[in-house]
Amino acid sequence: MKQLRGPALLLLLAILGIGATLWLQQATAPRIEAEQRALQAHRLLDLLPAGSYDNQPLDQPLPVAEVQLGNSRLLDGYLATRAGQPSAVLLRSQVNGYAGPIELLIAIDSHGRLLGSKTLSQDETPGLGARIGEHPNSWLQGFSGKSRNDPGDSAWALKKDNGQFDQIAGATITSRAVISALHDALRYFDEHRPQLLPGEPHE
Repeated sequence: MKQLRGPALLLLLAILGIGATLWLQQATAPRIEAEQRALQAHRLLDLLPAGSYDNQPLDQPLPVAEVQLGNSRLLDGYLATRAGQPSAVLLRSQVNGYAGPIELLIAIDSHGRLLGSKTLSQDETPGLGARIGEHPNSWLQGFSGKSRNDPGDSAWALKKDNGQFDQIAGATITSRAVISALHDALRYFDEHRPQLLPGEPHE
């Protein structure tokens, strides 16, 4: 009988340990999920001006997943609203840079103006194109306030290509790719306003 008592005690302790671990996982899962969602929200929503929205944009996805544009691809998007009216859209875009895909987050207000953009992921050359991943990014900030037609289509290019914009030093291909992705997103917004801004009055 004493020989059985030791293994039985170990088995009981193992069961209790497993039970405690499972209970702890169940108890902490909602908090962990909430913290992960808060981190994601901060990462994706910091392009929107404070007070410009009062909803939870991540709970209002837009029907833009895997939309192929002229030079880039939309991965997904979200709608920001204030007092029930659309105030901005967030579009996650992917474009091919020099060393691989560049993933961008692009915020556009309800009038079609660029609120801001930032790089979510990239594999560009360190010290050159990889500077696109810096945040805040003064080069990307230079596009804020622009729209599909401001400047005109032909001006959405580098100065060396007879356009309006400077490039990141030593990163021509990266710069071209990002400019084309921003223009693609603004063009898509302009051409799909009714779908992107539901409930907004349109002429």
